[in-house]
Amino acid sequence: MQELEIIEFTPQYQADAKELILAGLEEHWGVLDPTKNPDLDDIAASYAGEIFILAKRNGKIVGTGAVVQEDEQTGRVVRMSVTKEMRRYGIGSRILEALCTAAQKRGYKRLVLETTTGWQDAEAFYQRFGFKITGYAGEDTNFEFCF
Repeated sequence: MQELEIIEFTPQYQADAKELILAGLEEHWGVLDPTKNPDLDDIAASYAGEIFILAKRNGKIVGTGAVVQEDEQTGRVVRMSVTKEMRRYGIGSRILEALCTAAQKRGYKRLVLETTTGWQDAEAFYQRFGFKITGYAGEDTNFEFCF
């Protein structure tokens, strides 16, 4: 098996990245409403000036992650996804490490994110990485990581 490669998003990976993210959402929720994800129709335009990275193994995109600016010192982690068959191999950790590094280079002092309350695998993943729960809003658990 080829080494994992972390790369910046480029439009040539548009279809693969969108498909990967939507498949993960459908797996988690059981159904998919693609109208709720218009940012995925043109990732390059939707995330222009932001951080959007891909994990690639054996020529195939196996994970995604992005950081969008909240304010001058804060970035928000979004679109974290790893293909089902490649989970538990450290790919999510590598993506999150790369996002943290890129966010620090941009001058962010903290990262925030949210995940569905009760999604135990995701909550445990972020906590293992050092994110702290800052509260709950509706069905979401909010996290923060300070550099």
